[in-house]
Amino acid sequence: MGLEHVLNARSVAVIGASKVPTKRGYQTIRTLLDEHYEGSIYPVNPKEKSILGLTCYPSVSQIPGEVDVALVATPARTVPSILEDCGKKGVKGAVILATGFGETGARGKALENDVLDVAGQHHIRLIGPNTSGMINLKDNLNLVGLKDSPKGDIALLTQSGNMALTLITEAKLKSRKGFTYYVGVGNEADIRFHEYLEFFSQDPDTKAILMYVEGMREGRKFLQQAYRTTEKKPIVLLKSGRSATGKKSAGSHTGALAGMSRVAKGAFERAGIVVIENSDELFPAAEALSSLPPIKNNSIAILADGGGHATIAADTLTDLGVHIPELQEKTKAKLRAILPDGAAVRNPIDVAGGTDDNPRIFAECANLVLNDVNVGGLLIVGLFGGYGIRFAESLALMEEDAAHQMGKMITSKKKAIVVHSLYNSEKPHSLDLLRYYGVPVYGSLDVACKSIGVLAQYGRYLKSYHAVSSFVFDWGAKAKPEASKIFDRVYADGRTALLEAEAKKLLGLHGAKVTRDRIVTTAEAAAQAAAEMGGKVALKIASPDILHKSDANGVMLNLSGKERVRKAFRQIVKNAKAYKPDATIEGVLVSPMVEKGAEVIIGTKIDDQFGPVIMYGLGGVLVEILKDVSFRVLPITRRSAQMMIKDTKSYPILDGVRGDKPYDKKALVNLLLTCSDIIEAYPQIQEMDLNPVIVHHQGLSIVDARILLKPFDDAGKADADA
Repeated sequence: MGLEHVLNARSVAVIGASKVPTKRGYQTIRTLLDEHYEGSIYPVNPKEKSILGLTCYPSVSQIPGEVDVALVATPARTVPSILEDCGKKGVKGAVILATGFGETGARGKALENDVLDVAGQHHIRLIGPNTSGMINLKDNLNLVGLKDSPKGDIALLTQSGNMALTLITEAKLKSRKGFTYYVGVGNEADIRFHEYLEFFSQDPDTKAILMYVEGMREGRKFLQQAYRTTEKKPIVLLKSGRSATGKKSAGSHTGALAGMSRVAKGAFERAGIVVIENSDELFPAAEALSSLPPIKNNSIAILADGGGHATIAADTLTDLGVHIPELQEKTKAKLRAILPDGAAVRNPIDVAGGTDDNPRIFAECANLVLNDVNVGGLLIVGLFGGYGIRFAESLALMEEDAAHQMGKMITSKKKAIVVHSLYNSEKPHSLDLLRYYGVPVYGSLDVACKSIGVLAQYGRYLKSYHAVSSFVFDWGAKAKPEASKIFDRVYADGRTALLEAEAKKLLGLHGAKVTRDRIVTTAEAAAQAAAEMGGKVALKIASPDILHKSDANGVMLNLSGKERVRKAFRQIVKNAKAYKPDATIEGVLVSPMVEKGAEVIIGTKIDDQFGPVIMYGLGGVLVEILKDVSFRVLPITRRSAQMMIKDTKSYPILDGVRGDKPYDKKALVNLLLTCSDIIEAYPQIQEMDLNPVIVHHQGLSIVDARILLKPFDDAGKADADA
């Protein structure tokens, strides 16, 4: 069942209805009546005959009319029996306010499971539990009791009632924008984030989706739906739980694990979501994206009446990845004709007092700048809106005229305008006129820059949309028959870890460049193998019980000469037995030493929220110290592989330093794509670690490889999970 009957309910039962004004069971009925909800309202309380003039029923099943949704405002322990009664009535959805479920521990989780079982048996969709409720502002269906929420075109999804209150209040006090829906997602026990996203993506009145997220239960499905949604509508998201303390707080509140912030942020951005890290920028970003066209060429002009603000804005936008373009010569010539000699017309544009006695000049300049093909959007910073306050009241009418003209440019030019005003808090009529036309106005220069910056970010994403992964796996399509024999042998031995030789064989089956290794069981065989390989070799212990070979002193490098190799073999075996006496030792791996190059690491793991992810970064022993790594959710595209390499601070090393030749980045990209293919081919794989990979000026070498499988009973479950 979809969410239509829940979010657009035509009848509501308020279970736990009350005559006490401080109770939710009273506040909800009062708000529904005051805001003229046109559907049917059924208070439910066996102790009351009527509440606020409405007939009160002892149970849901005794209500005479149909019930689309039930607001359950009773303690947690009562919810299973209440849902049983709702099931008898054929109720389609329930909003469960109570806390005391999965967010509180094992007992609460057991109660939450009982609730889900009952709801599933009766096909009741659930919002919550542990939710502040939901509001459909289009139909005045207010199950929160929050009065006078502003109506508009933004859908709001949060896991915090206080965050919802903050955003709704901000919209009411500082903007002309508002909301189509608000949903407090709560524990996400039944209806998941991706289902809400699908509903809002199809709602004709919703132009943008605003989200506050602590954790989500089905992250990959969310990414898949977000990818489909952002092609049509922008999504703005703030995710908490980035710090260790924040993760603990988020977990206790929602009962959902907050995942690795670096993984989450990268995944969200790849899905086209605008990720916000400062809460005071969250609503302004949604306001801009719901009001203005995306900036298609990543280029913004700055129009200012003072050099200081112009310079700060240019620096801030540059830090956000936005281009500040040079204006066309004809544009600069026209600007010079209407501005004083001291004006700067390069971009940023400083009117240098040219608007002091005629603020209409702002509109003339804006018109010229937006006609320039190099410009995708315009940021106005400084005094606009305050000329009638600062200089003369007569200038206020001129500002209002300029506001009308600039507001109409949004439609005529199809380009964005955002305004920063020092006089925003004074609330002059000219600034309210700009908001009427959909031009956002802010008192904070940083917030104004962020608001227009997200329009450029979203425009960049739309431009590259079809080069981005849809986050969908084609499980097993690229599997090799020979690989199944490797996995069968590993499982038959009771292992979940591939030996290095087995891991490299699997990589080789998919075309990866691996070293020519050989496992030997005697010192003499080691010496013979080294001689046949020629040059220097490395010896490494081969044991399924010793995954970190260096920890066991199970690696020796740069060996040459038969006697030295024999001695190294015996020493490595001795070290391994001393490190783990009960370890099964398959032998010693003999590998040719590879030429020097740039050491990098490539690894994969299963993320709690998003499933398989891949990591790239500076390799060798430094990876644990420097943590110069980037993540992507699998599968990846070639563009994603290129970008994750560029995202690391060590990226310039690959271009060569101090006269060194550049390293083979194309080979590195191909290896990342090969790893993506391998994970997509074999859902048995839990984790893969290639460290180090030596990148040469031409080609690369996988020096060490480790692959862990899921336990045998879990093998193959990944295709169902994704």
